[in-house]
Amino acid sequence: MATEVMTGGDRELRSPPGRIARFIQFLRDVRNELRKVTWPTFDELKKATTVIIIFVAVLGVMIGLMDSFFQWVFVKLVAKLF
Repeated sequence: MATEVMTGGDRELRSPPGRIARFIQFLRDVRNELRKVTWPTFDELKKATTVIIIFVAVLGVMIGLMDSFFQWVFVKLVAKLF
């Protein structure tokens, strides 16, 4: 009966990397991913910002009008109940 331990070849047993090594590897991965990003041109950025500002303004006006309308309706209904 053989009592040898199989080791898996010439691989050395390494301890898992520490927190600092993993953090440094994370930062390297982040840098590599940011290099892959296609950044918008300044004109594209201006157009997108304009669209977002207009959309938020229109949405704000709509919510304000709905709030005023519902406030008026509920005030009238409550006034009729008493």
